[in-house]
Amino acid sequence: MKTLVYERNVARFAASRVASALSGSGHGVTVGPLRLTDTGAPELPGPQWRHVRPRLAGICGSDLSTLDGKSSRYFEDVVSFPFVPGHEVVGTVQEDGTDTGQRVVVEPVLGCVPRGITPPCAACAEGRTGGCERTAFGHLAPGLQIGYCTDTGGGWSHAGLVAHDTQLHAVPDELSDDDAVMVEPTACAVHAALAARVEDGDCVAVIGAGTLGLTTIAALRHLASPGTLLVGAKYPEQRHLAEDLGADVVVDPPQLERSVRRQSRSLVTTGSLTGGADVVVDCVGSASSIAQAVAMVRPRGRVVLVGMPGRTTLDLAALWHREVSLVGAYAYGTEEVGALRRRTFDVALEVVRAARLGRLVSARYPLERFEDAIAHAGAAGRRGAVKVVFDLRTAAKRADRGRVA
Repeated sequence: MKTLVYERNVARFAASRVASALSGSGHGVTVGPLRLTDTGAPELPGPQWRHVRPRLAGICGSDLSTLDGKSSRYFEDVVSFPFVPGHEVVGTVQEDGTDTGQRVVVEPVLGCVPRGITPPCAACAEGRTGGCERTAFGHLAPGLQIGYCTDTGGGWSHAGLVAHDTQLHAVPDELSDDDAVMVEPTACAVHAALAARVEDGDCVAVIGAGTLGLTTIAALRHLASPGTLLVGAKYPEQRHLAEDLGADVVVDPPQLERSVRRQSRSLVTTGSLTGGADVVVDCVGSASSIAQAVAMVRPRGRVVLVGMPGRTTLDLAALWHREVSLVGAYAYGTEEVGALRRRTFDVALEVVRAARLGRLVSARYPLERFEDAIAHAGAAGRRGAVKVVFDLRTAAKRADRGRVA
């Protein structure tokens, strides 16, 4: 069955970086060391594992960074090659090659439990699978997540992937496949919104209104009570969606600091606001966005990094002088929601349903058109899109008909 495989090919990887740098566009220039090939389904690593056939699989910003050679070298030791990308997945569980019809979304982080490590590390024992210390150990090849591990497969495949029982979440009948494929990015947003520790009435600024930015706006409105929610959104469709999802003020990114200044009644000194937002959530992760976040958060405020940063240079004097907290928000696990401890994915399912986040799926491509799909995802904002996905449902129906025949 057709599968997109990412191989460790130094020459093609170098070509990706050169093409990306020459274009100046960032993403979607070349598919790099990615090729379409025929594979079978991965083998089950153990008795508590299931085959999952993808129905829809999203193209994430981290996937694009990997393809165009911009991802951080930090991840090299926790990825195994060759791997099948795709960690935003809604699919159906397979039993002995037969589709059970049970739709699931995949929680892709490969923590201690899927890796068969006992006792689990401190993070996994506390339910913080995003902070697992053992992603390069256990009975699986190294890999932060399904979609970056050679043993598990990934969502960009008709052959399917394998996932541990603890990584599978049933999709309610009332949710569409478009809704379901948005659960994984929404879980990242839920984790970030809770990490922000927003107090009632706080001034909150969100930098970026792509998939992560928009789902973070929805999560903040669902889980907290900010007094004013300001958003920097670059493109018209992003601005429209940000307002619809609950933003109070939406401006072009360069104007966000001015809006925060007006809202907080601050002055400007040494390149920073004297006051500023109580919380800034950076959903971009670039050097300029992090610098902007630090410049417009109030003294002793909180900056949350949700967008995956790479190697960058940043003047940290303001962070030190103003005693700002800089917090990373990676993945998901178990959250404290009020007085309850809940799985992040369970909360994300609620947010997706309440905010109708399936509408953020803008385009669906067959796997065979992967170059077009990746180019579209790389230019999503400019082209009025948000989430671009691979649609693997037609091929699944053909395969089922073939088995009946």
